[in-house]
Amino acid sequence: MSTATTTWGGIDACQFALALQSGIHRVIGGQADLNRINVFPVADGDTGTNLSLTLGSALPTLTDRGKDHVGSLLAAVADALLDGARGNSGAIMAQFFQGMSDTAADLPHFSPGSFARAVTAGCEYARDALSDPQEGTILSVISAFARELDQRTRAAPQPGLPAVLPHAVASASRALEATERQLEVLRKAGVVDAGAKGFVELIEGMADYLLHGRMTDLPAAFAGKDAHGFIETAGADSALDYCFCVECLVQDKEIDRRKLREALDELGNSLVLAGTKRKARIHIHANVPEQVFAVARCFGKVSAEKADDLERQQHSTHGVGARFAVITDSAADIPDEAMDRLDIHMVPVRIQFGDRSYLDKVSITTREFFRELDANPHHPTTSQPSPGDFRRQYQFLASHYRDVISINLTAKVSGTWQAARSAASRVDATGRLHVVDSLNASVGQGLIVVFAAECAAAGLDAATTLAAIDMLKAETHTFALVKDLRYAVRGGRVPASRKWLADFFRITPVLRSEPDGRISARGMLLGRGRRLPKFARHIAARSAQDSALRVAIGHAMCEDEANVLDRLLRDALGNVVTSNITDLGSAFGVHGGPGTLVVAVQTHRSPREFENVVAKPGG
Repeated sequence: MSTATTTWGGIDACQFALALQSGIHRVIGGQADLNRINVFPVADGDTGTNLSLTLGSALPTLTDRGKDHVGSLLAAVADALLDGARGNSGAIMAQFFQGMSDTAADLPHFSPGSFARAVTAGCEYARDALSDPQEGTILSVISAFARELDQRTRAAPQPGLPAVLPHAVASASRALEATERQLEVLRKAGVVDAGAKGFVELIEGMADYLLHGRMTDLPAAFAGKDAHGFIETAGADSALDYCFCVECLVQDKEIDRRKLREALDELGNSLVLAGTKRKARIHIHANVPEQVFAVARCFGKVSAEKADDLERQQHSTHGVGARFAVITDSAADIPDEAMDRLDIHMVPVRIQFGDRSYLDKVSITTREFFRELDANPHHPTTSQPSPGDFRRQYQFLASHYRDVISINLTAKVSGTWQAARSAASRVDATGRLHVVDSLNASVGQGLIVVFAAECAAAGLDAATTLAAIDMLKAETHTFALVKDLRYAVRGGRVPASRKWLADFFRITPVLRSEPDGRISARGMLLGRGRRLPKFARHIAARSAQDSALRVAIGHAMCEDEANVLDRLLRDALGNVVTSNITDLGSAFGVHGGPGTLVVAVQTHRSPREFENVVAKPGG
């Protein structure tokens, strides 16, 4: 292994890679503390998570021992960080390394002067990436580090490493302590800036290796550690000017970054525009994510869209009383009121109309989806969230809660559950992740999710709730009435001949969830008249008549019919304790189209029933 020495004739690529690994490991190990003190620009408690995910994306490049040229190593690192950048601080960090890379492109190794110049360029790039750079942030600490390096290397013709690096790290540390006095929000909370502290952790880890040969190891899973601040951060709730943290990647032959920045500035705040003329990473806080993506599409090909709900994240970081968090994917159809009241998190499915991509229920509403489905010549495709989509939210939640329960679309119809499991296995955080196959979809999946969130609000622990969910899955049944099979034909799910037969014999198929999670045709309604009374009787004949029931109805642009069906079901079932109506999402809607109705019937259970249940070991 190549190690740094106490003289600085130069740092080769291997030494720099190992030093950077050491620094990244240190940031990852300290992510819980960074999350705890995160109050600026929004107190959403995710700076440690975002920096860990951002910097962690460079680790595969750094462990590749094939690079023996500092310039090519930094180019690969900068590209990896740009692709993996998360959050405000992550985007700034990516741009810092882009500046280092551009300056060191032709260097086989670093000399004292070239290292100082690369850091100075990185500082300038990071500052230029922000529309409104502020002191008292990560920028102040980077500036102090760069300034001290520059002054020390200029002062002596051949400075040794011990004569330069400790002073630069110390200067950055002093700048970090000063951030508490520079920003009012930090002073009130009594903390330093989280992003700035993350940068100091990075350079301290690098200095430990370069000066002393000490490598900070990558932390093992945090599950056995008693991390402080599961659901408590330093700041109090504050009003949010914008609701979403929106990010995406734009690629083109030559991006006009000035015009892109000007267009984005009108949509929100906390804008960071990182990258190059060929690839730019956008980070912005905005109210309408689709407006951001639409602007980005005017400048190139857009990918890696994401939009995190800042209000829900902020709420999760302040003592809300729940012992675990609940998250699902957007195939679950849940009323907005329940999502907000029970603090349910959601990972959006991706929807593709031709060359246009959307985040389900984030950058396209359910009503907009059905209008587009009806008018667009391209039938949409839906794809499960990637493991990366899940991992980002898992990492955040598992840093603030002891347990996270993820309830996902049935594995029999989608790879969503597998993607969630894959993501969970790669999360390094203090909380435990439990990924559950709902064996259901749409409003059926939604009822299970809502019950889990009610258990959290009632103070039940995760193990007891998981045992209750296992029971409730068998007591949740979903039925779908497809008015028009043409959308299923367009999507390739149903042969055109079957639609012809259904139309000829005036048959309306009924779909139903099976106990093993399959969704299949399990009946039909004869004749097109009195569809709703027939559907209600069909459901009642297949539902428990001796139990109190919950009912959920999802509709695709047919709310009046949903209200009629609700009344019919209350009469037919007889003992409906709660009932709700919500817009139908894309899980069923992409194949059913406008006019589709989906009903879930579930045995009514109170979380209180399970308070004294002893969960099985490992439950």
